[in-house]
Amino acid sequence: MSQVFSSQRFSIAPMLDWTDRHCRYFHRQLTRNTLLYTEMVTTGAIIHGKGDYLAYSEAEHPVALQLGGSDPAALAQCAQLAQARGYDEINLNVGCPSDRVQNGRFGACLMGEAALVADCVKAMRDVVSIPVTVKTRIGIDDQDSYEFLCDFIGTVAQQGGCDTFIIHARKAWLSGLSPKENREIPPLDYPRVYQLKRDFPQLTLAINGGVKTLEEAKEHLQHLDGVMMGREAYQNPGLLAQVDRELFGSSTPDADPVAVVRAMYPYIERELAQGTYLGHVTRHMLGLFQGIPGARQWRRYLSENAHKPGAGIEVVEKALSLVADKMTATA
Repeated sequence: MSQVFSSQRFSIAPMLDWTDRHCRYFHRQLTRNTLLYTEMVTTGAIIHGKGDYLAYSEAEHPVALQLGGSDPAALAQCAQLAQARGYDEINLNVGCPSDRVQNGRFGACLMGEAALVADCVKAMRDVVSIPVTVKTRIGIDDQDSYEFLCDFIGTVAQQGGCDTFIIHARKAWLSGLSPKENREIPPLDYPRVYQLKRDFPQLTLAINGGVKTLEEAKEHLQHLDGVMMGREAYQNPGLLAQVDRELFGSSTPDADPVAVVRAMYPYIERELAQGTYLGHVTRHMLGLFQGIPGARQWRRYLSENAHKPGAGIEVVEKALSLVADKMTATA
């Protein structure tokens, strides 16, 4: 009998402009168990926006909605809408350091307002039955002591009722660094997050930041309840094919990358019929064959042809043949 693991055991980070619904559908072809996250969506976009910011495919489950906001009432309204649409989790962003986010008073700057974050979480938990989680950093600016982090976690857990935190093991500089620099320049401090688990054993704690291999994920899982992988999962999605077996103990064979591409065809056809450009879907698939003969030709052919007017499934077929032929030749 297979062991039952928390949905937080392995997840793919919410990444703006990257983890859209096409990306998530593709990732789901590679791994059944991984928890997928939407890009951060602001409460204002959901409540006042013209588009459907909650759209997703049933095939994406388990899938979590990441919200950006700091008004408890607006967050509660959005959480209710998300639960009604079938999302499996609501996550509050307390980690994004961009200027745009700070000006809206949400993201990483909220680490300095633990009581407000607790109010936000409680407001959402009061109106939904699905989990409400928080993604945060280990500190902001000069507020980066371990005591500061403990106070923040303790306040949000006790006053807000939050029992699950995903912690990006870097602090955020709210001024002076771009969002990209904030993902790379502040040093990673994994031991600090491990210590947090020892001091808050009752909480579910997952770690994020700099995780590049499943071996590294396993090492973190010796200390914590979960691992969230970001850019590596996006740029080298082929590694996701091993997640179910390596991290969740699944006995089903790893997804075959060629079969994964073909499994995307019906989805791509549906999207094309609705007016989606081929490149909007295939841009997420470029890194699939990393390390496999023909990977460069696959990337190049898709990159050069998927954005052409009228590009259809034949472009993907042709790109796939450039890899599949080489894979057969070297087998």
